[in-house]
Amino acid sequence: MEKQYTFPYRQYTLPDGATPEERLLIEEARKAAQGAMPLLGYRVGAAARLASGRIITAANQESEVFPAGLCAERVLLFSHLATDPEDRITALAIASVPDDTECCPCGGCRQVMLDTMRRQGTPFRIIMSSGQSATVVDSPACLMPFPFGL
Repeated sequence: MEKQYTFPYRQYTLPDGATPEERLLIEEARKAAQGAMPLLGYRVGAAARLASGRIITAANQESEVFPAGLCAERVLLFSHLATDPEDRITALAIASVPDDTECCPCGGCRQVMLDTMRRQGTPFRIIMSSGQSATVVDSPACLMPFPFGL
């Protein structure tokens, strides 16, 4: 039996196509990217809006002892889980420096986003941005059609 997987998403140019909330999250993710340790010359920042309205941020963490490092998205999600898991995530933006292409999460980050969604019981939007454009999906499930699960 052949099946097909499809999902809705939005793509737009920046800044005009973004909502004010999306623009703010993208800007906070860009600021967070400046705090990354750029051993590989690529800085990534993530910013999440919580249900309370608070915004939290994180940057990718690298080490000279490769592969001891972590993507910005997982730094943010694991920190949030450890400190304030009751204040659920409603949206998460990802940005990079340089910002010539949209910053999309790796497979490990996609799985952790899905795990976070499952834990909190609600989906959250993911905004993948570049300096000129962004793509938005309404749920981590859109990015992980065949997730790992126990």
